[in-house]
Amino acid sequence: MKVAIVLAAVAAVLVLGKTASAITLDHVKARGFVLCGVSGGLPGFSEQDEHGNWSGIDVDICRAVAAAMFGEPGKVKYIPLSAAERFEALGSGEIDVLSRNTTWTLSRDAGGLEFAAVTFYDGQAFMVHKDLGVESVTELDGAAICVTEGTTSEINLDDYFNANGMTYSPKKYRPYEKVIDAYTAGVCDVMTADKSALHAHRTKLEDPDAHIILPTDISREPLGPVVCQSRCEDARDDRWIAVIRWTLYAMLEAEARGVSSSNVDEMRKTSKDRGIQRLLGGEGELGENLHLPNDWAYNVIKLVGNYAEVYDRNLGPGTPLKIPRGKNALWKDGGIQYPMPFL
Repeated sequence: MKVAIVLAAVAAVLVLGKTASAITLDHVKARGFVLCGVSGGLPGFSEQDEHGNWSGIDVDICRAVAAAMFGEPGKVKYIPLSAAERFEALGSGEIDVLSRNTTWTLSRDAGGLEFAAVTFYDGQAFMVHKDLGVESVTELDGAAICVTEGTTSEINLDDYFNANGMTYSPKKYRPYEKVIDAYTAGVCDVMTADKSALHAHRTKLEDPDAHIILPTDISREPLGPVVCQSRCEDARDDRWIAVIRWTLYAMLEAEARGVSSSNVDEMRKTSKDRGIQRLLGGEGELGENLHLPNDWAYNVIKLVGNYAEVYDRNLGPGTPLKIPRGKNALWKDGGIQYPMPFL
């Protein structure tokens, strides 16, 4: 039953397939811009302001892909999608890549989707009204909990309470915005979602300080960009997913080597570090391997930034979300973000 929920969410991918040619990378190049599926309004991840400008870490992934391909991060068209719409849009070819706080799971991976990499390591958590005096997840036995129907959050919630011998009253809504409305109206004592989403939406509440996010994560939620692959008709294109994957790795590699948007020009001119020169296109032909110009990673870093810059700009201590790097720190700093070798 639980697996069926996830498989149903992916079913549209299998049925519709892609009508475009298999060579996605060539089509994107010919079109001249990337079609990027995002959330309609999740602060820090993907959000549009009153002037129509998009921002967020998921948005910056698509900007970085555009910078790698065209040398211009603005060559992206953003398609806002609900959780229920996202996989159908990917399978039908409405978008080239889904960069919308989507969790990498076995059912999705085996069901025709392919995740390029992990942009953000997250975990499911709970937000409660502060005046309830709740400080731990273990105190939620018997609580009314609002959750988005048909998502991994619904499955994780049921698994956790069953495993710990606890009961709860589920209040299921779709889309996610209805979960927030129900929680705000007092229909439920608690709402559950990815911790990042809870941080984002708490900033939109009338009195954010009246709500607390409990410290315990009940799941692993690796979020990242997705393409439609092996089981989508005419959709197999390893070159396209490689561009997306290595764009993220370029930002991580740049942070690890101390290369940023502010010093990348100097590094390219003066650095004797062969690893830096390979990354920035001064040595080797890594761009050719991706069917991109050899300065593709230079453009990503110069025009969008390294991973730390992107994280701090959207989620870090200078933003309303103030989400600590935690698991999303580099491996050498105690986190688990780890770029593959640029060789």
